[in-house]
Amino acid sequence: MRDDGRDKGASRPRFLVVNGPNINMLGLREPDIYGKEDYRALLDLVERTAQEEGFAATCFQSNHEGDLVDAIQQAYGVYDGIVINPAAYTHTSIAILDALKAVGIPFVEVHISAVEKREGFRQVSYVRQAALHTITGRGIRGYRDALLFLRDFLAKSAAERL
Repeated sequence: MRDDGRDKGASRPRFLVVNGPNINMLGLREPDIYGKEDYRALLDLVERTAQEEGFAATCFQSNHEGDLVDAIQQAYGVYDGIVINPAAYTHTSIAILDALKAVGIPFVEVHISAVEKREGFRQVSYVRQAALHTITGRGIRGYRDALLFLRDFLAKSAAERL
């Protein structure tokens, strides 16, 4: 659901799904690595998962690092969790790591491909240092896994506070 995340009265969790550069090119970009499902299929999967599981989810994609940092900063006080695929910025962006740490929102790192089995430079993940969990190599289904992980994490955290 393209929820803007601003319904403060809602008791259901609100998640922001952040996608970095070239994720909008799914289905066209190296389908042997990233699969044949396109970005619309990813958006539909997130929306369907949110509807089925009873939470709200908003998707954001940009090819620009500063836009990703802005989206993360704007999530403060609005979203309960973040699913992020920084894409190529995974391996280069301390700014994205710093933004995630600054807002303190629990987040899961997700990658469509199995980055641990790819080129050496893809073994570096700055955001992983602060992530609750990392999911790789599950195609776009990894986003569903990440959303459900966050939902369960928040439920467990709430139960522990009682």
